[in-house]
Amino acid sequence: MLIKPLAIPEVKLIQPERIGDARGLFSETYKKGMLQDAGLDLDFVQDNHSISRAAGTIRGLHFQLPPYAQAKLVRVTRGSIFDVAVDIRKGSPTYGCHVSAIISAENWAQILIPIGFAHGLMTLEPNTEVLYKVTNAYSARVDAGLLWNDPSIAIEWPKVVVEPILSDKDRQHPLLDDFNNPFEYSL
Repeated sequence: MLIKPLAIPEVKLIQPERIGDARGLFSETYKKGMLQDAGLDLDFVQDNHSISRAAGTIRGLHFQLPPYAQAKLVRVTRGSIFDVAVDIRKGSPTYGCHVSAIISAENWAQILIPIGFAHGLMTLEPNTEVLYKVTNAYSARVDAGLLWNDPSIAIEWPKVVVEPILSDKDRQHPLLDDFNNPFEYSL
């Protein structure tokens, strides 16, 4: 398993090894000890699975508020996504900046989104399935988000469709500048 930091080094791209033969393939997609060896001591408590029927579906930019904030380990089992992490930690040198990666069933990559980051994705293919582990159980009362097309964040979403598909909730999230932010940067 290879683990490499993206341009915001707290966000990691993880590449599990695939062992293939005539039968298909085998992969250890999560190995706690290997992440711990890389300094990533995370306790995942819940697995989530989403299926998006249409290409151009956007989910995000999501996060949970403290004390129920979540780190996420995201992978794709069918299709592909443009995955985004936005640094929302006040005082961070990369506050308001984002990183992105293409995660797909074909490239077998995963992305680790730490606490203090908003997370979003856009499906690049129909019938895309995303699985992700989280370090805290879902809680509706602390579920939060930022507007997917906030001009201050300036995410360049792929032009998969003319009009992206979003939930009503995701269309109504606040801008980063209007968000009462509890996340703080610490070294």
